[in-house]
Amino acid sequence: MKRRLSIFLAVFVLAANICVRAQTNTEVEARKAALDLAGAFTNDGFKIRDGHWCGTIKPHDHALIAVNLYAGNQYWFSAGATEQAKKIAVRVYDESGKQVTTEGYNAGEKAAAGFSPTNSGQYFVSVDLVEGQEGSFCLVYSYK
Repeated sequence: MKRRLSIFLAVFVLAANICVRAQTNTEVEARKAALDLAGAFTNDGFKIRDGHWCGTIKPHDHALIAVNLYAGNQYWFSAGATEQAKKIAVRVYDESGKQVTTEGYNAGEKAAAGFSPTNSGQYFVSVDLVEGQEGSFCLVYSYK
């Protein structure tokens, strides 16, 4: 019992540290770019979901984010990156790792992928650095 409690506390402290970490200025800049792009989809009735994912993206590497999606909804995943990342791409994969067909948008350090899943479940969104140097990125998503 004491061991379980200490493991629980260790996980809780780790989670608290992750949640409390302040965003860097470059992550705030990347989030602004992602929100600017996502704002365009609100004109079509999409609502921006609360929450976002920020981090660092490196050449020949990608960030992978797991999301739970529902059949019948439409989604747009919008990413923004800092200037060092000259070109990024957003891709969506199903739970088996197969890339799903999406509508795409790419404007250098801003990119988006939109689709409507036929099955509810877990999906994975990948943000890839296609061209440029290591930089911060942020991903937000919209739904309707």
